Amino acid sequence: MEYRELGRTGWKVSSISFGAWAIGGTWGAVDDRESLAALHRAVDLGVNFFDTADVYGDGRSERLLAQLKRERREQIIIATKAGRRLNPHVAEGYTRANLTAFVERSLKNLEADALDLVQLHCPPTPVYYMPEVFGVLDDLVQQGKLRHYGVSVEKVEEAIKAIEYPGVQSVQIIFNIFRQRPADLFFQLAKQRKVGILARLPLSSGMLAGKMTRESTFAADDHRAFNRQGEAFDRGETFSGVDFETGLHVVELLRPLVPPGMSMAQFALRWILMFDAVTCAIPGAKRPAQVEENVAAAHLPALSQETMNQVAALYEQHIKPLVHHLW
Repeated sequence: MEYRELGRTGWKVSSISFGAWAIGGTWGAVDDRESLAALHRAVDLGVNFFDTADVYGDGRSERLLAQLKRERREQIIIATKAGRRLNPHVAEGYTRANLTAFVERSLKNLEADALDLVQLHCPPTPVYYMPEVFGVLDDLVQQGKLRHYGVSVEKVEEAIKAIEYPGVQSVQIIFNIFRQRPADLFFQLAKQRKVGILARLPLSSGMLAGKMTRESTFAADDHRAFNRQGEAFDRGETFSGVDFETGLHVVELLRPLVPPGMSMAQFALRWILMFDAVTCAIPGAKRPAQVEENVAAAHLPALSQETMNQVAALYEQHIKPLVHHLW
């Protein structure tokens, strides 16, 4: 496993880490025994960083990670998120009382004395212009309830604003072959400020794994069935905001670029790791075999400059006009 520094935390985290949204819910059926097997396999293979949120399965994902931590001796870093429990989810809800309550709940779910890393969970844009919110997080660090904090964002604008706050250690942002805008300016700024970058949706909701077809169907409780147009949350969270047909078409155009011996999913992950500003990619997995395929991407050879250029050209022609200006 390759390890990269996470911000100014002093932690070195696995470049392929584990996104625990899928094992919490809204990705179709999950089985806790299989989810735990996937988590254990990740640790076996050197993964030491797990990303979750208090709303994934209403705490189910956090509780599974608490069980993993009980059952392993290795050092495991768990990042969780806070804010999406607000209903309505509005900037005014990001108060000291609410944030403290969310943190206390996650401490209980994770059976922890202090949370390793708490990220504001895609808050409304005005929150990034409310320094008092980040002051509350500073106070929670001082109180020993948090070790560090960061943000999970929808837009590059939000990421750039967030890293102006000195306590922000990490930014989680959608970055994949279908969402390349963060690399334009934000990556350079993050490197200058020594802020870690967690690349989420690295496989674009599974589209970049290359296994979907026009006949693919999704369970009613899978966001890929119910959030295509942003009906439940930001549209960019589902297939990176790219419509299903276009995604399938561009995957077929990418297929010839995949080197021999590499799966499409591994190609998509390896592409992300070509950017040294990225701390880690956090693909989800519900089964051990998925973990094995994902983690193998960390050991694959670098992609050629020619291949990177060809991916960039496909993005410019087919994807950029659809998403680049929106997020």
